[in-house]
Amino acid sequence: MTTDSTYHPQQLHTYVTEVCGALGSEPEEAGLVADQLIGANLAGHDSHGVGMMPAYVASVAGGRLFVNRHISVASDSGSVLVIDGNRAFGQVAGYEATNLAIERAREAGVALAGLRNSFHIGRIGHWGEQCARAGMVSIHFVNVAGNDPIVAPYGGADARFATNPICVAVPSMGDEPAALLDMATSLIALGKARVAHNSGLELPSDTALDGSGNVTRDPAGLMAVPRDGAIIAFGNHKGSGLAIMCELLGAALTGGMTISPRHERDDSAINSMLSIVIDPGALTSRSSLVAEANEFLDYVRSSSVRAGFEEVLIPGEPELRARQARAAAIAVDDGSVSQLRWAAGKAGLPETRIEELLG
Repeated sequence: MTTDSTYHPQQLHTYVTEVCGALGSEPEEAGLVADQLIGANLAGHDSHGVGMMPAYVASVAGGRLFVNRHISVASDSGSVLVIDGNRAFGQVAGYEATNLAIERAREAGVALAGLRNSFHIGRIGHWGEQCARAGMVSIHFVNVAGNDPIVAPYGGADARFATNPICVAVPSMGDEPAALLDMATSLIALGKARVAHNSGLELPSDTALDGSGNVTRDPAGLMAVPRDGAIIAFGNHKGSGLAIMCELLGAALTGGMTISPRHERDDSAINSMLSIVIDPGALTSRSSLVAEANEFLDYVRSSSVRAGFEEVLIPGEPELRARQARAAAIAVDDGSVSQLRWAAGKAGLPETRIEELLG
């Protein structure tokens, strides 16, 4: 098992902005990437945090990810938008597409936005939170293409799709959502397997298959090139079915690229996302929604606690608690630190600056 190094969140934020700057990113782009990645670490989702930077650096070097690109609108029907991400940083494409959808929802009451051909858009809860801060309810269906599949369908031994996440966010009267459901349709995200592999840890029980289709706790096969094994979808047929729907709604419906082998796989992480953004005022009022939601959520929390559990939590509360716990320090395993050093050097940062940033 490896050990961990700890960093102040601002230290890691500076690392990301400087590495992106060395890649050629303008300051706004570098800041958006850093905000989301470190935000994911703070929320307890290290799989989507600073550890993504080595993949981003390699993708820029390989011509699969392009700095300083922005979205373009492929189709505009007022409240219905089709947006091309142009293989920009997903943190830029997601931010710009979500802002556009929020604007249209304010005008029409609801917006339907299809974002396609974006590089990795990261933690999807970030976009739900962006909508919630604007007072909007949002629903997001996402697929992942451009790479080999990593999740086996229900009853299957071979991977056929990715971790295809779904997110639903309901606003509050403050900055944090009243509730935020942000989940992969697999039992674990691939990034969690990466973190386990780098940390010398086993996977949780019954979450992955080896190359022969047998259940395994060894993450090595999932990190191998080519991949040897698959992650298991959550909830048997339910998670598998939702993942399939993410492929159809997030990609096929938006004109995006599914993970079908007909499409090129060039070791990219290309996301398509169907977002439904709703202004509560089109149906009720934000204050009425929040009041009713809070009353119901308090009722849920009041349930008697089942044996083996400590409390009843609402979707989004684990992230809030993680932010409080990690506000002063984020732990990064030594394997990931080594990869971060490589990424910084590959991007062009001098060794002395890498040492200052990562120790």
